[in-house]
Amino acid sequence: MTSILILNGPNLNLLGTRQPEIYGRTTLLDIEKICRDKAADLSIDLEFFQSNHEGELVDIIHSARGKHHGIILNAGAYTHTSVALMDAISSVGLPAVELHLSNIHAREEFRHHSYIAKVALGVICGFGANGYILALDAMATHLETAK
Repeated sequence: MTSILILNGPNLNLLGTRQPEIYGRTTLLDIEKICRDKAADLSIDLEFFQSNHEGELVDIIHSARGKHHGIILNAGAYTHTSVALMDAISSVGLPAVELHLSNIHAREEFRHHSYIAKVALGVICGFGANGYILALDAMATHLETAK
């Protein structure tokens, strides 16, 4: 069965209460449930993980090799700073989709730069929690056509 890792970075554990005017009121648990429902429709197995620690995110990406077929990554603020996450994605050779709840291009200038985008299949941003469903559809389509 196809397996996808959905990896969430710093501060995403606070979704639903952290700046709801930007990120909405949907919690990370809510997002996990809607993703699991969508994955069941697509016959895809999912693993969810969240960490506020860059090194732990790198370790999880490394462990995805041989276990998962793709990665959906909402790296939060690490998107704009982490060469380590970019290198980890490049190193494991798995397709990745970069994801953001908010439209990072409509926000502060420093958020417009992404290290992750350089190694991702594509970037989905600005669609709130629905972006996770869009990312699952995009990854499922990519994996199906890559067979």
